[in-house]
Amino acid sequence: MNNLHVKTGDNVMIISGKDKGQTGKVLQVSPSEGKVIVEGRNLVTKHVKPRRQGEQGGIVKAEGAMYASKVQLVCPKCGKTVRTGHVVKDGKNVRVCKKCGAEV
Repeated sequence: MNNLHVKTGDNVMIISGKDKGQTGKVLQVSPSEGKVIVEGRNLVTKHVKPRRQGEQGGIVKAEGAMYASKVQLVCPKCGKTVRTGHVVKDGKNVRVCKKCGAEV
């Protein structure tokens, strides 16, 4: 699976897992793995070693990747979680909201 239904910068809602019902902005997309990273969601603790002299090490909270199937796009016009359709406009493939028909 190389193409996903969400892109970087999209506003999404998490539909399953520990952060179910929360929304956030997509920071990074990995189509080869089928995963996304959502801003401020799916926080994991990382143990970081100091790399340079004088640098602080410790435990850091960071966003972890989650499967793209666990998130659903939020339409900017109607504000609902939606599936997207594709329409060709001016020779370009454009994503459209299935509920209200707005361009996403």
